[in-house]
Amino acid sequence: MARIRKGAAKPVPQFLEDDPSTGYLPGRTWPTVRYGLTTVLAAALLVFAVEWIVRGDFFGTVDFFLQPFKPGWTTIIVFALVMVGLDAVLGRSHQSLMIVAPLTLALAFVGHQKSHYLGDPLYPTDFLFARQIMALMPLLVRERPWTAIMLAAGLVGGLALLVYGWRTWRRRVPILSRKGRLARLALAVPLLAFFVSIMDYATFSWTRDRLQIIPIMWDQKENYASNGFALAFAMNVPMAHVPAPPGYSQKTIDAIQRPDVAASVPGVKPDIIVVMSESFWDPTKLPGVSIKPDPIPTVRALRSGSMFSPEFGGMTANIEFEALTGFSNAFLPAGSIPYQQYVRTPTPSLATFLKSEGYRARAIHPGTNWFWNRGAVYADFGFNDFRSEETLPPMEKRGPLASDAAMTDEIIREADASDDPVFLFAVSLQNHGPYEPYRYYNPTHSVDAPISSWARESLLSYAEGSADADHGLQRLIDWAKKRERPTIIAFFGDHLPPLGPVYVETGFLKDNVAPRKEPADAALEHHDTPLVIWSNRSGPVENLGAVSPAFLPYHILTTAGITHPYYTGFLGALRERYRVVDRNLLLSPAGEATPDWARQKQIDPKINDFRLIQYDMMFGKRHAAPDFFPETVDKLVAHTS
Repeated sequence: MARIRKGAAKPVPQFLEDDPSTGYLPGRTWPTVRYGLTTVLAAALLVFAVEWIVRGDFFGTVDFFLQPFKPGWTTIIVFALVMVGLDAVLGRSHQSLMIVAPLTLALAFVGHQKSHYLGDPLYPTDFLFARQIMALMPLLVRERPWTAIMLAAGLVGGLALLVYGWRTWRRRVPILSRKGRLARLALAVPLLAFFVSIMDYATFSWTRDRLQIIPIMWDQKENYASNGFALAFAMNVPMAHVPAPPGYSQKTIDAIQRPDVAASVPGVKPDIIVVMSESFWDPTKLPGVSIKPDPIPTVRALRSGSMFSPEFGGMTANIEFEALTGFSNAFLPAGSIPYQQYVRTPTPSLATFLKSEGYRARAIHPGTNWFWNRGAVYADFGFNDFRSEETLPPMEKRGPLASDAAMTDEIIREADASDDPVFLFAVSLQNHGPYEPYRYYNPTHSVDAPISSWARESLLSYAEGSADADHGLQRLIDWAKKRERPTIIAFFGDHLPPLGPVYVETGFLKDNVAPRKEPADAALEHHDTPLVIWSNRSGPVENLGAVSPAFLPYHILTTAGITHPYYTGFLGALRERYRVVDRNLLLSPAGEATPDWARQKQIDPKINDFRLIQYDMMFGKRHAAPDFFPETVDKLVAHTS
């Protein structure tokens, strides 16, 4: 007999569940009942833990489970069935818990963090931009190094514990018999398929209604609060599909009133420069805060109005999508990101149109070209080229990121080097959050506020970045004043900065982020960023009020003396009725608000036309192209990215 080598691992026992020594005898009631009760109990504890982590409120979690036939109890049954099915696949009782528990608890933790910092729950589509999150990790680590170290240690420890538990479990738990595995699959698969079928929020389900699972897709925070994290997350899986508006057809598109506007440009085509400044906002609006000197004097003197951002604290690409296309996020699923999910073929934009009129359409961003999928999206938008970190010359940094001054230098160089008129779209990077204290070693401002030292220094870091952005605009204006070529400059912030505790300590917000749904006056306070549209021929445009990014093409082209069937024709007519078109709010030029408009039985036909045109050009048959986007007809070639 061969001797067993000293130190060799003990062999894994291969006894079956019908081994009398294990008590897992098929025909005996107790083991079956014991397995079922244990699985349901494990599922209940896991679902409770998930909800507790996501909500951050123990008693709120208890309330979620108090009444029977609520989504919480349904979720427990679903989790139990998933574990039963996985046990059958893995071949050992309850081993599925080692997969389901770490996965769901990790998702719950990420969901809580996203809700804390951005105000939105975790959506399935968030994983489309996981690479962006990883790219921001150095900034997050710099702001909270000890938190990062603890998370890293917890991750390593958790993985080690999981590996140890997995190996130990396989040594001590019998292999399921073929009959036991088939029985588990026969129970779990049909019931899980049934639950999947009733989760389609677009169709009515009597069973779902009886279980009191009500999809609240128009208010995702309430959706997650009412249905629980797991079910709400599952119901959002189909959000990548955008259903056609009711009645969509060529006939309905043809029935939309055609504007009596043709595409035209002046004899001397003006250069058009658009700067979307990262998180640019007026920090002096914070209650009880004094910042000296004024961090944004140029914008304050030239301000044309406000940009009503559809986002808060992040999701830059969604503001960018509206500003370049003249389309609206209001007609897309909540939580979706068009740059990641929907822009997969040539899509009409300002770049498409202006390039067709002889412009050189260029984009600049001192970050990486894959961030927000910009490289592929800009190609589909019709830009001639996109200069990013990979193709720009080395750019001077201010703080940890490329400076606004260096980006301004590049804008001026690009415009001066072009014989053709240019449409230049630039996205800054310097003032991207988080705003760790002492970000800049040589601050030129001071902050006086009755808040903690950490919050005050964080606000100072943000104010320094805002001042640099404002100075960049002043340089562009001074440069443009000396040019012979007509030049239009548009400058705006994409969203309010993610200042977190600063908002709470100053009393600007109750929480770190603004709520998605609130009265119109509060929404304007929490979503308006400064907007400047300026011409070296006529000076600043004035008295625009708050406008959605989708109306930016109208105001820019009108200032430039350019007309277009959609951008100045259709949007111009719509602008006479509404200046803000948001998912939760319509706002007229007179300031009359229509909250929750999408849930009303009767929707303004003009808004419906807006939605129909957008769907037709992004997802439909492009029936509207000849009349509204003539520059796109017979010129569509899909990219191969």
